[in-house]
Amino acid sequence: MLAVGGFVPFTTIDFPGRLAAVVFTQGCPWRCGYCQNPHLWQTDGVSGGDTSWAAVLEILETRRGLLDAVVFSGGEPTAQLGLAAACTAVSDRGFEVGLHTGGAVPERLAAVLPLVDWVGFDVKAPFDLYEHTTRVPGSGDRARESLSLLAASGVPFEVRTTVHSALLTPDALRSLACELDALGVGRWMLQPFRAEGAPAYLGASRYSADDLHTLTSGFRGHREVRLA
Repeated sequence: MLAVGGFVPFTTIDFPGRLAAVVFTQGCPWRCGYCQNPHLWQTDGVSGGDTSWAAVLEILETRRGLLDAVVFSGGEPTAQLGLAAACTAVSDRGFEVGLHTGGAVPERLAAVLPLVDWVGFDVKAPFDLYEHTTRVPGSGDRARESLSLLAASGVPFEVRTTVHSALLTPDALRSLACELDALGVGRWMLQPFRAEGAPAYLGASRYSADDLHTLTSGFRGHREVRLA
């Protein structure tokens, strides 16, 4: 059974080109200091109110023909033992399946990749610097393994990186651009850091869009920079 931490019945931004609902799963093994959803960290309990997975499925029954897709987000969906069954349940109801993941559990990602139609993969930093962000040893190795599996799977995906000058130095961005290019990533979204709920020490990012295009020029695929 999927542990649901929240549910958004309609979105136009979480699965490119699709009208979708988003299921936020409960639980994440990483502890990123700037996380916008720390209430979803714990694996026990449900923080999103009274919405259960059974209730979500009931709602989705009423959305057939109105929505294109259902996106599993989090938290970290691959931390859920019931993720594969949930993906199948969504697909059986005629919806495409989207997945937002940081790749924390590569073996479970590998199991669900044949069941999903699109993945938004969150890359936080150069892989050897992951522990500074996630506060979990070995997290960079797991993220790199997951991204390698995804790149080889044939499933459409994009990589997303939240950028802030206090979180990623110019050298870190240059290194990350080359690492993603070497892994065969074709699409990279550099997205703004959301200040709401952020640690006060971060302040405003000093990067402009031109800075980011220059610093990530080692990536030869499609780059998109959104700072607003």
